[in-house]
Amino acid sequence: MKKLILTIIIYVTTLLGAVSIYAQDPSPVTSTPKSDIFNQAYHNILLILAVFVLIGVILAGLNLIWALIEVQKMKLLDKYGPEALEKANLTASKSIWATISEKAWNLVPKDKEQDIDLGHEYDGIRELDNSLPPWWLWLFYGTIIWAAVYLWYYHVSDRGLNQEQEYIAAIEQGNAEKDKYLSTQADAIDEKTVTLLTDDASKAEGKEIYVANCLVCHGAAGEGLVGPNFTDKYWIHGGNISNLFTTIKYGVPEKGMISWKSQLRPAAMQKVASYILSLQGTNPPNAKAPQGDLYDPSSAGTAADSNTAKPPEGAKQ
Repeated sequence: MKKLILTIIIYVTTLLGAVSIYAQDPSPVTSTPKSDIFNQAYHNILLILAVFVLIGVILAGLNLIWALIEVQKMKLLDKYGPEALEKANLTASKSIWATISEKAWNLVPKDKEQDIDLGHEYDGIRELDNSLPPWWLWLFYGTIIWAAVYLWYYHVSDRGLNQEQEYIAAIEQGNAEKDKYLSTQADAIDEKTVTLLTDDASKAEGKEIYVANCLVCHGAAGEGLVGPNFTDKYWIHGGNISNLFTTIKYGVPEKGMISWKSQLRPAAMQKVASYILSLQGTNPPNAKAPQGDLYDPSSAGTAADSNTAKPPEGAKQ
């Protein structure tokens, strides 16, 4: 009885585990139209597995019930004789349970065991040439068929996403969701999403930040003092908004330019960078000699280029 209870617990636990997995939302992060196909296929796989587990539990349960009845019959037979079985109406207990079990497990009746006896006996245990249960064989054949369908669907037909395609789609969707989230955050701006601000209010705020923090090194008009000149077309670390934002954010410690990310909010760095770029071509007096490389916005200031700025090596993001 203890073995029976333990077996039932194991089967029920397995079934509940399969159902709980199927009940979860395993939707992968993907941005392609194939994602719906993949999700449906994934759910179908789990459903098929759950059905197979359920069938196995039912068959095993029926077999255990029949086995239990047979054990009770043997006990009654040994203790009270055939009359007790007739009185308890158990002589026909090998009805539906026994029939189902024999069909499901391909059992050989005891009186025909000599037909499959291999002639080997060890400690009173005879070796029989029993066939594998039909339900197990069909489950095995089903896995072969499923493997063929899976191979065709995901690796031949190009209908489903393979692992590489799923990974790429997940990265694309992740980046899209990140960009969408950042667009809703007033101060969640970084060197990849920063844009040039041209309105007067933003430039006015940028000027205030510049006067408070940048004037000492770069001059009141951006003419350059210890730091480089901002009014010419030459730039040491790139001349678009993304490059300048990166320089302000991470600094250039080896040249005395500190990182401002702990002192200025991203929106403030965007405004001061936009103000600095507005100083180009103003030609203030006492301008410092050009430093760095000539930056030509017409050839380098494309949308793609504006997002190529990278933090200095070793900088913590």
